[in-house]
Amino acid sequence: MRPMDFTSLSLAALLCAACSSQPAATWSYEDAQGRANLPPDQAYPELFEAVQRGQLFTDQKHFVDALPKRDPAKIRADYLARRGSDGFDLKTFVQDNFIESGEAQSPASKPGASIEEHIDNLWPVLSRSYSQVPQYSSLLPLPQPYVVPGGRFREMYYWDSYFTMLGLEQSGERARVRQMTDNFAYMIDTYGHIPNGNRTYYLSRSQPPFFAYMVELQARIEGDQAYGRYLPQLQKEYAYWMDGAQTLKSGTAAKHVVKLADGSVLNRYWDASPTPRQESWLQDVKTAEQAPDRPKEEVWRDLRAGAESGWDFSSRWLGDGQDLATIRTTSIVPVDLNSLIYHLERTIAKACETVHNTPCVQAYGQRAERRQHAIEQYLWSAEKGFYVDYDWQQNQQRQPLTAAALFPLFTGLASTEHANRTADAVREGLLRPGGIATTQVNNGQQWDEPNGWAPLQWVAVEGLDRYQQTALAQQIGSGFLQQVQNLYRKENKLVEKYDLSGRGDGGGGGEYELQDGFGWTNGVTLKLMGKYGATPLTTRP
Repeated sequence: MRPMDFTSLSLAALLCAACSSQPAATWSYEDAQGRANLPPDQAYPELFEAVQRGQLFTDQKHFVDALPKRDPAKIRADYLARRGSDGFDLKTFVQDNFIESGEAQSPASKPGASIEEHIDNLWPVLSRSYSQVPQYSSLLPLPQPYVVPGGRFREMYYWDSYFTMLGLEQSGERARVRQMTDNFAYMIDTYGHIPNGNRTYYLSRSQPPFFAYMVELQARIEGDQAYGRYLPQLQKEYAYWMDGAQTLKSGTAAKHVVKLADGSVLNRYWDASPTPRQESWLQDVKTAEQAPDRPKEEVWRDLRAGAESGWDFSSRWLGDGQDLATIRTTSIVPVDLNSLIYHLERTIAKACETVHNTPCVQAYGQRAERRQHAIEQYLWSAEKGFYVDYDWQQNQQRQPLTAAALFPLFTGLASTEHANRTADAVREGLLRPGGIATTQVNNGQQWDEPNGWAPLQWVAVEGLDRYQQTALAQQIGSGFLQQVQNLYRKENKLVEKYDLSGRGDGGGGGEYELQDGFGWTNGVTLKLMGKYGATPLTTRP
């Protein structure tokens, strides 16, 4: 699907989405010559399965990022013709037909460099420019340069990028912030949504919707005209998340929308494809095998929806809180997602105000108010004193405290009373020496205890500061900053996640090794250092 042309549309037509949710574009990709560019599991499915099941590479992402040397259809036909012959060697066949993606790279650190110097030196290393990509590549082209997280993550990711952009702005890289924002706007125009990352195999899902925050960041740099410029894309993203809401019956769900018993409409994470994730194919196949009483397609969609959440994986999404095979992401209305869509609605209203479209301002303002009311009704636990997720299939709140409880504070929808009670609960249940814990469950999943993640630290700090809980905000931010600095002193690197016990170690768990780089850690670290200053480096206890 080619980018949509807005030149023939009037401003009024572009703003009409304020009155009704428009169907989002279907996800697909054609190369510059109009040829369908299929993800690897569809382009050569038999070969793909043989390679992934045979574990030719230790990381399942390695093969889906490999570049075919010739037409995938011919590679597939050749494989089918030769695979049963004497002397056929799968590894040799792959080497002959693909250019490998290479090993995950760890950026070099200049001896004695401060963290600020190290991060400034990393930005060029993590920058990419692919306005055109090689034929048959799984990489999706983007018109402007961009920054990747690092390590095995060689493409631009959606929600990662907002926190990376905060650091770019802190480093004075304002032009790159604009380029990144334009890339995300381009993807909305081209695919109807922002995919998980700019790869063909990510097109069936998105990630936590931070585009409105990117626009807000750009507006802080250049002024409110940025809101008007990105208004069409803000509305298109909203339409993607709300697709199907108008025809939904109470007590049912479709795609990303859920209509509850009283008619309230909230959102969930969802993926358009009920198949194993290509980049984690074997893990997903094995997980479904461990749930023989469930349709495997149901398990796979819930795993994919968990990947869309960014919390892949966490006890938040598990039926029993422990076993990944009990995952039920699509049955859960998450507090963080709905808080972000509330912010999206508020941002669209702000953008409409800048172009003097009063009906649009009123329409999106009313939607935000309705969502705020529904969040308070379904996602606030008066008994527990904090925000929770809601299981719409079982018609009950999910009880555990998680860092997602702070998103209503981050987006400003919480009342002062609820914000203060949430702060008390977080102080009591999630505060750790190295910052704020993701959950209180230790089950080996990477979005659980004892790991802490940079984006959640920033959400906590900003949300708590917003409600004058400055002491707790500083305790979280300074604790995490100390953790980052301690590991940097030991190993001269910034990593994807951290063990918050205070020992100065990187985090564990997950489907791959701990990654170095690392985009969102770089961004949040710079913001925290700007806010609180560098803390003294300490050695491991």
